[in-house]
Amino acid sequence: MSKRAIVTGGAGFIGSHVADALLAEGHEVHVIDDLSSGAAERVPPRAELVELDIVEERSLRELFDRVAPQAVYHLAAQASVVASVQDPGRDCDVNVRGTLNVLEAAGAHGAPVVFTSTGGALYGDEAPRPTPEDRIPAPLSPYGASKWAAESYVRTWALSAGVPHTVARLGNVYGPRQSPHGEAGVVAIFTGHINEGKQPKLYGHGKPTRDYIYVADVVEALLAASGTAGVYNIATGVETDVMAIWRGLLETAGVEIEPELADLRPGELQHSCLDISRARAELGWSPKVAIEAGLAITYRALTEEFSAA
Repeated sequence: MSKRAIVTGGAGFIGSHVADALLAEGHEVHVIDDLSSGAAERVPPRAELVELDIVEERSLRELFDRVAPQAVYHLAAQASVVASVQDPGRDCDVNVRGTLNVLEAAGAHGAPVVFTSTGGALYGDEAPRPTPEDRIPAPLSPYGASKWAAESYVRTWALSAGVPHTVARLGNVYGPRQSPHGEAGVVAIFTGHINEGKQPKLYGHGKPTRDYIYVADVVEALLAASGTAGVYNIATGVETDVMAIWRGLLETAGVEIEPELADLRPGELQHSCLDISRARAELGWSPKVAIEAGLAITYRALTEEFSAA
């Protein structure tokens, strides 16, 4: 049966893939995005795009009341660690107040919310790896703190309203449509550097590890999670260091460029790897795309995107 679905941040990298997948399953899709980092051209033609900041509570409520959604995928966020350090107030407004606004608006229609949180930025450097969901968060940045605060609202609203809201703690997502601008999305940033023949800067001297997960695997998990109350790590359970990502992309491109090495920036983690056994057991989900294949697919897709821009 088709559903009316709202995707906040649906003009962004992951959100636009979620919108595509929902449409492919026959759902009616409404995208909310303020286009501060998203792009209107990423939104599929059959989805409605409403340019709106989720901090604007009244306008958000009016849209939800008009659509009367049956499912909500909340991906809109201030997602930059560096920006959160520079302006923690705006980070809090979007990630905490904005999430509360979405929960209230969805609650008026009994719609379950799938909220995308963060894995590495939430757990901190002292967490065991791979890190399970019951590890008490110790975020190093305002971004991680705001996501943890937002998670608390999601869980509290689920308990108080009896609506099965979901928290999905994502690893480092990569894939087609990822922006090469800003500090997020190292695969896209590195691809941009290779295409321009530029030397990249590898923070942490190329040694920091992350749990990289291909975007199609993330989308599959988010759709599987809708209507299930719980907190789930969505990643691969495999650590890959930054230098290996750079070398893997160079191999696909068939070129050699020596990177510049630099210290980590404030608020950034040394290591991150997530335990995904709960998602496997309760959602029946597991990642399918290995990092080597995912990097090759992403490099070729992004190269075409950059050429067409």
